Amino acid sequence: MIYVKIHRSGNDILLAACDKEVLGNTLTDGEFCLNVDEGFYEDMLVDVEELAELMAEATIANLTGNEVVEKAVELGFVDKDCVMEISGVKHAQVVNII
Repeated sequence: MIYVKIHRSGNDILLAACDKEVLGNTLTDGEFCLNVDEGFYEDMLVDVEELAELMAEATIANLTGNEVVEKAVELGFVDKDCVMEISGVKHAQVVNII
């Protein structure tokens, strides 16, 4: 299960999605620090299988967690070579330029 929240600004649709297990955590690794903030990520709790439809509508995506990032890679939205790990947790950002 993953948490998702849609943020809208002008023509942009930002999808924030994270694995249920990492919500509320702060991930640190050397110079990197990522706060998996409830206000940014938490709205709906959905099955990871719903990610394809959500990603197709998004112009920007912020993905945190091994399950959600691996699914985005599997679906072809994220290049596996562009995934970073912070404290063993995968993170990826996607921007679709139209």
